[in-house]
Amino acid sequence: MAKTVCKILGVVFILVGVLGFVQPRLLGAHLSGAHNAVHIVSGIIALYFGFAGPLAGAKIFSLVFGVVYLALGVLGLAFGTGAEKIWHVPPLELGQVDHGIHVLLGIVFLAGGLFTKRT
Repeated sequence: MAKTVCKILGVVFILVGVLGFVQPRLLGAHLSGAHNAVHIVSGIIALYFGFAGPLAGAKIFSLVFGVVYLALGVLGLAFGTGAEKIWHVPPLELGQVDHGIHVLLGIVFLAGGLFTKRT
């Protein structure tokens, strides 16, 4: 399952990263140049593990990224301020929509890593 999650989310990350340069408020998120670059690099790494990397690598990637994204979302909700729960993590500015997306991504990545059988 980890390889499938890496393949799908890798494509999504790259698409969001590229589209974020054209539409910085895509889906209500705060997509800056740095944020888009993070998405593109993350997408490339995810695609590597999804298509060419070992299963163990895809599983570890999914677990690590799951923890990171889940923590980013939860911390953003906890420490964000104002009506949009804006949290400044230089060079990023993350809002409530970003936090929700990060929590969802964290759950999907963790599921991919946790429900992957060893071969």
